[in-house]
Amino acid sequence: MRLIQITDCHLLADPRGTSRKGFPLRQLQAVVERARALRPDILLVTGDIAEDETPAAYRHASQAFAAVGCPWFWIPGNHDQPELMEECQPFHEELDLDGWRVLLLNSRISGQPGGELGQDQLQRLAWQLEADDRPTLVALHHLPLDIGSVWMDAIGLKDRDALWQTLSPYSQVKALICGHIHQAFAAWQGVVAVYGCPSTSDQFLPKSHEFAIDEAARPGLRVVDLRGESLSTWIERVDL
Repeated sequence: MRLIQITDCHLLADPRGTSRKGFPLRQLQAVVERARALRPDILLVTGDIAEDETPAAYRHASQAFAAVGCPWFWIPGNHDQPELMEECQPFHEELDLDGWRVLLLNSRISGQPGGELGQDQLQRLAWQLEADDRPTLVALHHLPLDIGSVWMDAIGLKDRDALWQTLSPYSQVKALICGHIHQAFAAWQGVVAVYGCPSTSDQFLPKSHEFAIDEAARPGLRVVDLRGESLSTWIERVDL
């Protein structure tokens, strides 16, 4: 079973609109072309689909994701409008991937760059894990770890400690994937592997104390292969 993660597209209503250093829709289309060539079973988009929060931006995104040629799902990021997203594609809390489950969490807080899951959602997560011991991948927008960038660490997941406390009794949780940080990232929290993903738009400079664009880094995606109870993953970049 192959899952591909795409994240942080930051699309605009104008298909020719520009970001800080590029063209978001053109870059997304290049990433989608690479994704399609990798023949995924599932496409998961981990938030910040739109920059200007317009219906047109989400329509552009939906058309691009559909071109991958497999079922696709998404979760909102801090830049998104969930109501507009749902008009294009309903949200899901759980994906059944044969021997694996993917649990999709919503860390968006309206009007704030940082994220939070909240007690109700954490309780539902515990119930989901209690009810099924299949190997599990958790996905959300905000990374629940520091990455060594002062400005980004300040707008991460506020209730990260509560998330890790919720996950700690459940050994079936193998990995957690996130968006938000616009860069490749890999670390461990106990026995759980934690992965960040490049953006399809601008890349952020790692280990920067202040906001900075990594002009040398290319857009990309993350491939996650699920085999038995094991998981392998890597980053693919695209040339523009």
